[in-house]
Amino acid sequence: MRVLLFCDDFYHPGEIPAEGMRRIGLNLTEVFDPTGFDFSTLANYDTIVISKCDHISQQNNEPWKTAEIQRAFVEYVENGGGLLVTHSGTVAGENTQILDELIGCRFASHPNNCPVTVGAVKPHPITDGVEIFCETDEHYHLKILAPDIDIIAASFADAQGTPHKYETEPYFNAPAHIAPSAYVRTHGKGRICVLTPGHSPEVWGNPEFAKMLTNAIRWCAKI
Repeated sequence: MRVLLFCDDFYHPGEIPAEGMRRIGLNLTEVFDPTGFDFSTLANYDTIVISKCDHISQQNNEPWKTAEIQRAFVEYVENGGGLLVTHSGTVAGENTQILDELIGCRFASHPNNCPVTVGAVKPHPITDGVEIFCETDEHYHLKILAPDIDIIAASFADAQGTPHKYETEPYFNAPAHIAPSAYVRTHGKGRICVLTPGHSPEVWGNPEFAKMLTNAIRWCAKI
């Protein structure tokens, strides 16, 4: 199984998801800077993982998700490819509507970093064998765009009242909140999964998240 990872942006160092995926043992190709990448080769991979917002890299916050690149992802999935989007991959750019609609959501907000508890809400191959886990993370709240998403795991965080550099809503004193942490949908012949955890190295190093990640990669690839 061949896996292609797009990672690294201003807020999310690519080494964090890359190291987490290396630990689970994959035939992994890592793309930190997509400049010059040949997107006509997407079909060579069983699953593509996007853990990267619309920044070229951590050092360059210019956008990379051109309309042509977004359409390449759509064509890949329509033809049967698997797409897994984690954490910052849900963060929309000014002109990422094509990819946002394919993924089925866009990031809306998150409170202060806090303990986030993640657990399955229904049986699914992606949640199979995954126990409830809790790590300090950014608790992502999503704006759902696709009516057909199937939520398979949810996350919970208590209200946050600790002073922080973000002192206006939704970051300061955010209420307790339950949010989707994993959902699936299909498009054409392909499968899509979104996992919202993944800001901290602790999440990527958590064995239960590693199980969920591995299951998601395999489910997206239909393996």
